[in-house]
Amino acid sequence: MNKPAQKPPAPVLSATVGEVITLPPVTVRRRKPQWRQFSLSLFQRLIPAVLGMGLLVVAWQIAALNSKGFPTPLSTLDSAITLFSDPFYNAGPNDQGIGWNILASLQRVAIGFGLAAIVGIPAGFLIGRFTFLARMFNPIVALLRPVSPLAWLPIGLLLFQKAEPASSWTIFICSIWPMVINTAEGVKRIPDDYLNVARVLKLSEWTVMRKILFPAVLPAVLTGVRLSIGIAWLVIVAAEMLTGGLGIGFWIWNEWNNLNVENILIAIVIIGVVGLLLEQGLMLLARRFSWEK
Repeated sequence: MNKPAQKPPAPVLSATVGEVITLPPVTVRRRKPQWRQFSLSLFQRLIPAVLGMGLLVVAWQIAALNSKGFPTPLSTLDSAITLFSDPFYNAGPNDQGIGWNILASLQRVAIGFGLAAIVGIPAGFLIGRFTFLARMFNPIVALLRPVSPLAWLPIGLLLFQKAEPASSWTIFICSIWPMVINTAEGVKRIPDDYLNVARVLKLSEWTVMRKILFPAVLPAVLTGVRLSIGIAWLVIVAAEMLTGGLGIGFWIWNEWNNLNVENILIAIVIIGVVGLLLEQGLMLLARRFSWEK
């Protein structure tokens, strides 16, 4: 009968006295409260902006003291308080509040810019998608894009015989080019693998446009839209100065004829604020649809 194999005895470890190593104290960083981080970030953003605005006001005051008839910031503020106390009064066709003038300008911008988006974005898709159309229309875009906005206004007056459509026409023809160019460039930068898969699956051109091209080109489209809205808001002021009627541009020209320089400075601030809000709104929309993380 075989005996079970015995396990070798476990080695006996000799008890040795180890050396004690003293480690340096570890400093634990406490995380700052969320409200403190938010306050610090707000402080870092707010202080430079306040300093910049303060520098602008100081330069304004110096210019007012060294120029005859130029209003000071305090007198302009008093005029602004009076102006915005009743921004929507209506005392006749040529005497309406600043609020109505801003709304009239925004309405013209919406019409011209909307038409430019309806025409420009599909045109950019076609130019970027088809080489023949790109070779056909690229010289036209390169020729007409640098033309000054005011050069288009007489053409609009001749075509429509009225000031109101002429202003919207000028906005349309000046704001369409960034949308066409950015959309076309976005389509051209789509990887060839996407289109090769579409050919293998034998997708229709409409399906390719809807399922592949549009999602991939949307950030470029929104970039063109953001550039176009800035151009549209710049153009409307100059166009309204020449066409007259209700609008912020005509209001500035009318205040100049009445030598109300304070109101002209107020209008400049209003134009800047409205343009900033329009551009920032479209930037938020562009970030919402961006693929970048």
